[in-house]
Amino acid sequence: MTTVYKTKGVCSRAIELELENGIIKSCRFVGGCNGNTQGVSALVVGMSAKDAIKRLRGIDCQGRGTSCPDQLARALEQLTEQK
Repeated sequence: MTTVYKTKGVCSRAIELELENGIIKSCRFVGGCNGNTQGVSALVVGMSAKDAIKRLRGIDCQGRGTSCPDQLARALEQLTEQK
């Protein structure tokens, strides 16, 4: 399942995700801090969506109440709820 999640409250504009049987197959941020978002993407590919959500949910960026990793967790939550 491939989807594009529109982010809210962060520098990145969207996250392109592909899940297969609950495993993250690909992850790409559109916009944002290029090195950081590439790093987060590289770390989560191959990880279960469930584990990624646990690790990333609630991370804050400069008092915004969210961050690119938190937005990724929210996108994954939304995707896994749809099943």
